[in-house]
Amino acid sequence: MLLQGIFPPVTTPFYPDGNVYFKKLEHNVERHSKTPVAGIVVLGSTGESILLSDQERRDVLQAARQAARPNKVLIAGTGVESAIETLRLTEFAAGLGYDVALVRTPHFYRKQMQPANWLAFYRMVADQSPLPVMLYNVPPFTGYDMPAELVIELAAHPNIIGIKESTGDAEKIRRMVEGTRHIKRLATVTATFEAVTSRMLKAATDENHPGGELVTIGAAEGASKPSSPAASVAGGLKTRQKEVGFQVLSGLAQQLQPSLAAGAVGAVLAFASAAPTACYEIYAAWKEGNPSLALLKQERVTPTAKRVGSELGIPGLKYAMDLNGYFGGQARLPLLPLTASQKAEVERLMADIRN
Repeated sequence: MLLQGIFPPVTTPFYPDGNVYFKKLEHNVERHSKTPVAGIVVLGSTGESILLSDQERRDVLQAARQAARPNKVLIAGTGVESAIETLRLTEFAAGLGYDVALVRTPHFYRKQMQPANWLAFYRMVADQSPLPVMLYNVPPFTGYDMPAELVIELAAHPNIIGIKESTGDAEKIRRMVEGTRHIKRLATVTATFEAVTSRMLKAATDENHPGGELVTIGAAEGASKPSSPAASVAGGLKTRQKEVGFQVLSGLAQQLQPSLAAGAVGAVLAFASAAPTACYEIYAAWKEGNPSLALLKQERVTPTAKRVGSELGIPGLKYAMDLNGYFGGQARLPLLPLTASQKAEVERLMADIRN
């Protein structure tokens, strides 16, 4: 599974009475799907998943799945405190057609949460998960920072394909990249090296060749010579194989450019929920081999991303979304709405970051 690019973790909209506003969730996912992001994360920290009931989590996953375009990678935040409940939610997400499970570190029983606990937890989940697993290290929320050495050890598991590293520590990202460089796996991609998932292949086949099968490009084009086994076509979707390693994604918008320079292949960014194109421009400049432009784009968003995304948190992000054509609305208690002065500050900071 290719995880390169920018992935916004969508927020969960609520009515004033606190119930989930599913129509607005669908609106946001549809709008994000029209931007150049590589995919969408549902039930991440930004989605207030910790504040949702078990049934609400399932309903949110279903609504977002139905609204997303088929060419976007769908990542489900399925990590909860116990391994068995994590697997149950992961199995539900797989049944809906999600592509990857994002599993945060358990943290409630703090004194007992040691490397041996994390190893056992993630190995059990990865062993039984029907989806490839992405580790999720988010110390600002959990109070724990997974050591690079532990991540490197877990990366050897064939069903653990990457990590969202939310510390913004470029040196740690560099250590993880270097420590997992020996891991080589194949990912199916399009002819232009964009991600392809089983869901995308099925959608392409159903749309263009109902009942059709995956065949080689050479056979499809009537070529006399055998084509490469790495090249194939499903419906109208030509695919090939790309070698990828353990994929490290940054989780902090204000550190995106340094993270990419350290070896990250993309990012899951809360700030991208409000400003996906501004975040993508940093990534695109870096991918195009223009580090000076990437740095310039980074400097443009850093103060806003730090204040709105990290300091004001979800209420700040939701208000920034309101300013950029998405529906943010209010967060759930115990998160409080912004004050009038905070709203004015967000308006000033977001004035030239429109998406």
